[in-house]
Amino acid sequence: MANTTSAKKATRKIARRTAVNKARRSRMRGFLRKVEEAIAAGDAAVAAEALKAAQPEIQRAASKGVVHRNTASRKVSRLAARVKALSA
Repeated sequence: MANTTSAKKATRKIARRTAVNKARRSRMRGFLRKVEEAIAAGDAAVAAEALKAAQPEIQRAASKGVVHRNTASRKVSRLAARVKALSA
């Protein structure tokens, strides 16, 4: 347990930041899930639309430091390839 005043404040800050990051990560995963479900259903139009919505959300998570930027790029790239293969 934190003893000093500054350590207690740091603990509070970490708790707030963790909650924000958790919400952002959860939001990103929700967008990813919509794309995955559309791909699984085989609906190319819905999948393309879901990817278009998910891409900025994934990049936003990367810019906020929730996920690494390379991870975000990899996710977008792989989803885009799968959506493209679906429509071809």
